[in-house]
Parts: sequence; C-alpha cells; structure tokens
Amino acid sequence: MAPAVFFPRGPGKTIAEIADLIGADIRNAPDRERRMTGIASLDEAGPDDITFFDNIRYVEGLASTQAGCVILGHRFGSHAVPEGTAALVARRADHAFASVGRTLFPSALAPASVLGGTGISDRAFVDPDAELEDGVTVEAFAVIGPGVEIGAGTIVAAGAKIASGCRIGRDCRIGANVSLSHTLLGNRVLIHPGVSCGQDGFGYVAGPAGLVKSVQIGRVVIQDDVEIGANTTIDRGAIRDTVIGEGTKIDNQVQIAHNVVIGRHCVIVGQVGLSGSSTLGDGVMIGGQSGVNGHVTVGDGAQIAAVSTVQGDVPPGARWGGVPAKPVKEWFREIMTLTELAKKRRSAGKNDE
Repeated sequence: MAPAVFFPRGPGKTIAEIADLIGADIRNAPDRERRMTGIASLDEAGPDDITFFDNIRYVEGLASTQAGCVILGHRFGSHAVPEGTAALVARRADHAFASVGRTLFPSALAPASVLGGTGISDRAFVDPDAELEDGVTVEAFAVIGPGVEIGAGTIVAAGAKIASGCRIGRDCRIGANVSLSHTLLGNRVLIHPGVSCGQDGFGYVAGPAGLVKSVQIGRVVIQDDVEIGANTTIDRGAIRDTVIGEGTKIDNQVQIAHNVVIGRHCVIVGQVGLSGSSTLGDGVMIGGQSGVNGHVTVGDGAQIAAVSTVQGDVPPGARWGGVPAKPVKEWFREIMTLTELAKKRRSAGKNDE
C-alpha cells in the first residue's frame, strides 16, 4: 500500500529564499541554496524539512533534531544546533514558521473540494431560481435552494445544504455537510465540515401552560475573512441579527446563540459557549471551554482564560479568568490564598495527631 500523503511536497524553497521570506538572519548554513520541501516538528524533521524552536522545554529536541533548517526566536538565537542543520534567527519563530508553512503548502490553507472537481456536479441539486456566478463549484449531493446567490470561486462541498435566500460571497469554502439558512456570508469565508448556521435560537417564555416558543426572525451575518471550525453552531437572531465581524477565527464545536455580536479579528477557541445577546468587541480572545453569560459585553482586546465563566461585563483590554471570571491578578491571589490555607489545615491536622 502506498503511503497516505494528503499534502504532497512541491519544489520547496532554498534556505536563502526562506530567510528573505521571513526576514531572518542566517546564522549557520554551509549551503544557502539547499532546498527545503517540508515542515515538521523538531523530533520528526528530516534533512529536507524546516522546523522551529521557541520554547526552552524542547531544548533536547533541538540538540538532536535532524532537520535541514531550524528557525530560532531571537531570545534563543545563540543556542547550538546540530552540525549540518542551518539556523535562521527571526524575531518571532512561530510567526516565521507559519509563513513558511503557508508558502510550502498553500493547498492546506482552506478546505478543498471533497471530490476534487470543478463546476456543478450533475448529482447536485441547484434550484433554477438560484444565481451562481461563473467559477462556482457545487459537488455531488449538495442542495442549493431558491433565491440563493453564490459568488465566483466559491466551493460548496458534498452534502452541503444552502437554504432559500442565503447569499455567499466570492472565494468562500463551504465544507461537507454544512447547513446554512437565513445567512449572509462575505468574501473568503471558510466554513469547515458539519457547521450549522442560521437555525433558530433557544428562546422560550414560561407561562401557566408551560414553555411557549418565541419566534426568531433575525439573520446571521458573517463578514469577510471569517473562519468557522467544524461542528460549530451559530443561531440566527431573534429580533436582530447575529453578527460575526471580519477576520474573526472560531474553533471547532463552539456554540454562538441568537443576537450575539462578535467584533473583528476575535479568536474563540473550542467548546466556548456564547449566550444570547452577548457582545464581544474587536480583538477579543476567549480560551477553550469558557462560557459568556447572556447580555454581557466583553470589551475590545480583552482576554478570557480557558475554562472560565464570564458573568458580568469585562472592560476593554482586561485579562480575566476563573469561575466566576475576574481580573487575572485577583484570581491568582485567591488561588494562592486558598492553597496556603489548605497547607495550614493539613499541617494543623498532623500536629493534632
């Protein structure tokens, strides 16, 4: 059986070309014209691979790596590398490595079509009232409803369902089994497999006969250059739109409830839950498995630590964490205090014995 390689190597780049690309200083390279064709971790890299080192925890891996080239962050620029391994010193090793990866493997940047073809599959259903620009790809078993508009260069993968009236911009990627309804997408939006977007939110009014369902008549508006991870769910607005600002990146399995407004260039990590009518400013970062209460505002540039619960408004630029979330310094002081109290109780218990 042939080895499974999903991202084959191309012609690569020389060490000199890579240094120019990332603005790095060449510290050790007997052959600057040597070509690097792949990327790998320190411990798995071979002589044709480039890797990076920016964390002292992996210093043993640096000493034993067989990589052809390693990118070092400035603070580690003087660390020794094995003989035969070129060293490039960059301001941010992680940023530089990401740039190299994008250059060597451009096909890995966005979800590709499942079947690898182009055009409209004869096994897809496209309603006659849908409007698709030239250059749209619709794969087998995808369904495009009436009144849908899709821009040039967009790929709708196998099994995706685009409901009536949705509008999708140019150069988007709609992954396999994605479900879109009541949704407007900008350009270059990447939606990974299994995302459900535009379904009604969770809204009920309690009454004497039980729970009465509230109607949800808003939309989901997703601006340019947003990326949405696999199996994330985004509810449409109740009486105003659910909005995701340009450049925002959302991880897998995130729940975004009705009327949520997310600013530009936010980062929302896996399994975060945003309750209805919460608002995130621009540049907000939320760690994995955190929750934000309904009608709460998180200010521009704020950061929420993983596994935190945000119950009240967070000021711009703040760093909060904990349950309930509070300023990080206050949270750490409380943890230290509780730790010291626990130690004293244990010590007192031993003395009593």
